[in-house]
Amino acid sequence: MTLDFRESPEAESLRDQLRTMIADLLPEEFVGGFTDDPADMETTKAFCRELGSRGLISLTWPSEYGGQERSTWEQMALREEMWANYEPRGAQYMNVNWVAPALMRFGSQEQKDRHLPAIAAGEEIWCQGFSEPEAGSDLASLRTAAKSTAGGWEISGQKVWTSYATVAQWIFLLARTDPAAEKHRGITVFILPLDRAGIEVRPIRSMVGPHHLNEVFLDGVWAGPEDVMGEVNDGWRVVRETLAFERVGIARYARCERLLLEAPTALGDRWSALPLTLTARWAMALVHTRLARTLAYRVIDTQSSGRVDPGDVAAYRIVVTQLEQEVGEVLMDTLGELSPGDPDEPSKFVRAAEDHWRYAQASTVASGSIEMQRILMTRSMELGRR
Repeated sequence: MTLDFRESPEAESLRDQLRTMIADLLPEEFVGGFTDDPADMETTKAFCRELGSRGLISLTWPSEYGGQERSTWEQMALREEMWANYEPRGAQYMNVNWVAPALMRFGSQEQKDRHLPAIAAGEEIWCQGFSEPEAGSDLASLRTAAKSTAGGWEISGQKVWTSYATVAQWIFLLARTDPAAEKHRGITVFILPLDRAGIEVRPIRSMVGPHHLNEVFLDGVWAGPEDVMGEVNDGWRVVRETLAFERVGIARYARCERLLLEAPTALGDRWSALPLTLTARWAMALVHTRLARTLAYRVIDTQSSGRVDPGDVAAYRIVVTQLEQEVGEVLMDTLGELSPGDPDEPSKFVRAAEDHWRYAQASTVASGSIEMQRILMTRSMELGRR
């Protein structure tokens, strides 16, 4: 049997369109929106609005929600081009990967009408209020409480590691509405504006730069029935079904591959003088990027048929997060072989490689630790044998 890995003409045309946009709209030195330069975040916002004006944010959405109903493979091509070019959508990818799909599946008509057009236009940024100081990978142990009161709820608690909360307008929040229920039950999803009274965002200083990690404190925040997504006490099902899309919707391997392929050019004549052990590691890391891509394509293939296997998603997540760390180490060792340059004006390759290494340090913990992914794989295999 012969496998045909050629893309469709539509996906190839989309890549050409995106590459032209990137060349025309992004500064030459752009390596991402989450830097010390506020102009980089503004670049991502402007780029998202341009994507929205061309219908490329809602590329695969059903027509009833203003989408083009294009294929999941075209969406895959878009993801790869974005991540290979340092994700010029900034925080917008979260909206595309799972906030919008969650709204389509579980949101009320009013919620869909309010948020889907704004997301499709690139005008709305979301963050997720999931992790807490004592509920990270074991998310169901969350303690943020939504106490029933006349006509709604009062929410109090704390979230941590909340990416993008300083630039987001809305939060997708999990809170416990039934403290007597089993921990996977009694949880409800609330969607709240971050400027609502009682919500405070405090940035967490870290090596991954501004705009990124934050704490969110909730002190008696009012929420009405219109702020609930899905059914009350059914939030765990909402999260379980939507996070599968988030974990495969980030084509991190595309950035890994780009940086690896740029290394020989960045080193120039010094590349041939590298230790053989380092070039062998470089070659193996490049092979691993192709493995991660193949696993991603397997999951996308099942998604395109209308199903998602949590075991496949977990396997992909394990491979791609380990890949990020492997590539980060190879890149840093490669940088050690570069000739000293101006420390105040590092090259784009140096800045991109260092940025990748910083983010990779937490990759096997973020969005569910690697240990939790292994548990998901095991449970999926056990269910498959029944």
